[in-house]
Amino acid sequence: MSSPQQDLQEYPDTLLSAQSFLFVILAMGVGTLMAVIVLPAWMPHMAASLFGPDPKAYWYLSRGSAFVALSLLWVSMALGILMTNKMARSWPGVPLAFAIHEFISLLGVGFSMFHALVLLGDRYINYDFAQVAIPFASSYEPLWVGLGQLGFYVMLIVTLSFYVRQQIGQKTWRVIHYVSFLMYGMALLHGLTSGSDTSLPWAQQYYWISGGSLLFLLMYRIVISLSPKKSPAPARVTNE
Repeated sequence: MSSPQQDLQEYPDTLLSAQSFLFVILAMGVGTLMAVIVLPAWMPHMAASLFGPDPKAYWYLSRGSAFVALSLLWVSMALGILMTNKMARSWPGVPLAFAIHEFISLLGVGFSMFHALVLLGDRYINYDFAQVAIPFASSYEPLWVGLGQLGFYVMLIVTLSFYVRQQIGQKTWRVIHYVSFLMYGMALLHGLTSGSDTSLPWAQQYYWISGGSLLFLLMYRIVISLSPKKSPAPARVTNE
């Protein structure tokens, strides 16, 4: 059995420090708010030409970024399971797989944040910041939107754990990452129940393929972990 120190060395160092991660998250939030609120006020003619008297661009951007965020979460989850299966050791290798896993997780946080904050500019749904930030405060499908909001905060915690792994230890880090399955379930339910594209055939196929593939990888991981490990064959003794 490996020691805690060996477990910590199983994966390479993260791309960012905890301080850099928090700065990136803050920059993402401020940048999105600038795009949603400030730019239309500074460029009214461009905003009018893009959005018109009944702007729908914010809603379309939110819908599109939702699928991008869920896809990034899907790929990140798949990479995480593959690394625990040791399949990533063959290809593309643990250091590269871990770096991609971390980077995609960070991108997922960014697109999830954009998915929520961009709705501040939508005049039809007319969200305020509290409804966007506080779970279950939404005027539209509060339960299912609230699940998505909770899923985002869980994603934020899971992604932050990359950058405090040395401080919290490998065991706690793994436990936090196990919660990502709950996070993905909340995000999937959020999309299925509150998404306006759920009834479309392509969206249903997407949900089945993404969710089903992760379920398959998880079942494979469980089967592998429960399978008895083969003992090495005893060395043959020869008489000289």
